[in-house]
Amino acid sequence: MSPEAPPSPSASPLHGARAPLSRRSLLRTGAAATAGIGLGLTASGCGFLPSDTGTYGDTEAPIDVKVDGDLVYFNWADFVDPAVFAGFEKEYGVKVIQSNFDSMEGMVAKLNAGNRYDIIFPSAKWAQRLAAGHRLRRIDHSKLRNAESVFGDYPYFADPWYDADSRYTVPRIMYKTGIGWRKDKIGDNLGGSWDDLWNAKAKGRVFVLDDRDEVLGFAALKLGLDVYTEDEGDLGRIAETLRSLRPHLRGFSSDSYNNLLNGNAVMTQAWSGDMAAMLAEAEDPSLLGFEIAKEGSPVNSDCYAIPSDARHPGTAMLFIDYMLRPEIAKKNIEYIGYPMPVGGTEDTYAALVEPFPECLVSAEDLKDDLFFRNGTARGEQARDSAWTHVKAG
Repeated sequence: MSPEAPPSPSASPLHGARAPLSRRSLLRTGAAATAGIGLGLTASGCGFLPSDTGTYGDTEAPIDVKVDGDLVYFNWADFVDPAVFAGFEKEYGVKVIQSNFDSMEGMVAKLNAGNRYDIIFPSAKWAQRLAAGHRLRRIDHSKLRNAESVFGDYPYFADPWYDADSRYTVPRIMYKTGIGWRKDKIGDNLGGSWDDLWNAKAKGRVFVLDDRDEVLGFAALKLGLDVYTEDEGDLGRIAETLRSLRPHLRGFSSDSYNNLLNGNAVMTQAWSGDMAAMLAEAEDPSLLGFEIAKEGSPVNSDCYAIPSDARHPGTAMLFIDYMLRPEIAKKNIEYIGYPMPVGGTEDTYAALVEPFPECLVSAEDLKDDLFFRNGTARGEQARDSAWTHVKAG
């Protein structure tokens, strides 16, 4: 697709004086990114399981929670308030050395290439794959002073589907996927369905996320199928449905935050946290809308995790514990727009999303079995193939 040149941001009544920040704006997921990265969690070989399970060190060895060097941090761009980083550096006398990835596949490719980080932030399904491949250190919750603010207040995360007993992860954020739109361009109300992406008033100005699972997932839900189906017949129907959307699309982009604010899009598939973050930038938030489709909304969560070859795991543990302090979590929630499952922060998040109640997401939503799972190698290949056909048009 060759989209027309985007309009000037100054033309948008939603654009504030400060340049808008991008939340998850670099996400790129596709078949090409998975080249060389193992897929599936079958008994015959999970994607990251080495022949020698000691290749990446003793993943079960206790971590001595103390400063053992600067923190080498690897995450999506702009997902921690800079003031939070500054506070951690000042309190512990360390520096945070930041690097950013642009997809989960990109994160793992860096790990497989030998890059070493002290803390990473995988989504749930990727945390499962990394742990199964002996790529994550065991996290002893008893050594985290603030662990009870998570596991005591959010029992879902005490034994989540992706990490039994949360042995290798600590939950970080929760989110779900819906449709954001410009009310000043296409009206105050949509139909509450994924069908709304085909809205004639938005034709040519619609974006969907540049994310394989999210796009195949919403089409699956629209058709009444499992959000993570591997069935080739299902995937054929999904690809055909998405091909019918192509005339309406301006493109594939995960920068829904900027696309809506600057008027590049009048409708976009979007993550709930990105929509909440827009409230801080929009001059008139009433001109933005967000809906969760009646057919269902994919839900997900990201985690804190410590790679098995981390040089400074003690500092990483201190950083996790620091982020679990309610006062720190509140500050970060206000900055990123995503809820953090830390007891005592609920009012802060509720106040943030009050203008957009549809953005509200909680641990209860995670019980709906609408998350993206790890599939078989054959199933992942089938999904990659369907995504390739969708992107090709």
